[in-house]
Amino acid sequence: MLMIRQEEEKDHQKVFQLTEEAFRNMEHSDHQEHFLVERLRKSEAFIPELSLVAETENGEIAGHILFTKLQIQNDAETFESLALAPVSVHPEFQNRGIGGQLILRGHAIAKELGYSSVILIGHENYYPKFGYEKTSNFGISFPFDIPEINGMAVELVKDGLKNIKGIVKYPKEFGID
Repeated sequence: MLMIRQEEEKDHQKVFQLTEEAFRNMEHSDHQEHFLVERLRKSEAFIPELSLVAETENGEIAGHILFTKLQIQNDAETFESLALAPVSVHPEFQNRGIGGQLILRGHAIAKELGYSSVILIGHENYYPKFGYEKTSNFGISFPFDIPEINGMAVELVKDGLKNIKGIVKYPKEFGID
């Protein structure tokens, strides 16, 4: 039985280790995700209610997800959205649906907080299960080259990205200019 709850300060060290271990053997990783989480926690983009942990019955942290503020910009306007990055599940708990539970709980909380969309770069076979589709379908692009199938967005509310076009602008903590 898992409990999904807001991350607390006492969890930070465990989340750091979990994130590092979760990405250690991933080929499409810069293996810096654990440092990214630390930087984002201190940033203006951080939303405490959207830093979530999955905790086992015996108090072990099995997974973590972080949604932070980002913007979609075009010449005329700036729109607020969320970045999903990273979602981490400890290797011994992977392939049990924990990442999916974290994503869905995060979506529900984000919607309650008034956010209408989430953007991510991720695996093309995994995220569509949660409603994600290519950002190119919405007229949204990234400020760097990625395979089109890996840039994805989801509308948390009906038409959450309707008439929103532009380029994703990440918080400076992501190290993307």
